[in-house]
Amino acid sequence: MSDSHTPSRRSFLLASGAGVALGSVAMTFHANSKEPEVRLDQYKPEYFTQDEWSFVLAATARLIPSEGEGPGALEAHVPVFIDRQLKGEYGSAKDWYMVGPHDPSAAPDRGWQTPLNPAQLYRKAIAAFNAWCQSRWSKDFKDLAHEQQDEALTALQKGEAKLDPELSIFFSTLLANTKEGYFADPVHGGNHGMQSWTYIGFPGARASFREWVDQHNVKYPLGPVSIKGERA
Repeated sequence: MSDSHTPSRRSFLLASGAGVALGSVAMTFHANSKEPEVRLDQYKPEYFTQDEWSFVLAATARLIPSEGEGPGALEAHVPVFIDRQLKGEYGSAKDWYMVGPHDPSAAPDRGWQTPLNPAQLYRKAIAAFNAWCQSRWSKDFKDLAHEQQDEALTALQKGEAKLDPELSIFFSTLLANTKEGYFADPVHGGNHGMQSWTYIGFPGARASFREWVDQHNVKYPLGPVSIKGERA
C-alpha cells in the first residue's frame, strides 16, 4: 500500500482475479430467481457489532476504493460477504486443523498460524487496531481521514502497528477476504449485482463457454450469470 507507484484498480483486480475460481456448490435454486435487494446502509450484521461493522466498512472501502474505474468494495457489498462468512463455518474454522504450536513468523505456506479462528481474529484485532489508532490519532479507525486510514493500514500491513503476535495475520486475512468478497458469487453476499464480474468480463457460472477459451484479446459478448441463474 505504501508503494508510490500504486497499480490501477484494473491491474490489481485482474491480477487478483486470476487466483479466484468458482467452487462447486451443491445447492438447488430456481433459475433466474432474484432476492429483494438490500441496501448496504440497511443491512443488519449477523456477526459484527456495530463498531466492528463500521470498521469493516471503512477498511474495505480503502482497500478497494469507490473512486476510479469499476465498483469499489462498498458497491460490491464486500462487508456483507465478510460478515456472513464469519457467522458461518469459515468464521468458526469448523473443519480446520487448529492444534498448535503456532508460529506467527512462519511463511504463509505453513498454514493458519494463530490459535484464534477467523471470527475471533476479527473481533480481537479490530479492537486492538482501534486502540492503536487511538494512541496515534486519538480516534478510532473509522473516524480518521482517508489519508490517515491509508497510513494506518500500511502500518498494519508492515507490522508497525504493534498488535499481539496472534493477531499478526489480520491484515493479510482482511485483504484476502476483501478480494474474495469482491469476486465471489453473489449468493455469498458480495459481488453485488455481479458488478465485479461485469467489470473484468468474467462469464460467471455459465454452463459452457468453451468456444471462447482460446479467443485471446476478444471481448466476451455475454454478461455473467450467477449460480442461482441471475443475469447481470
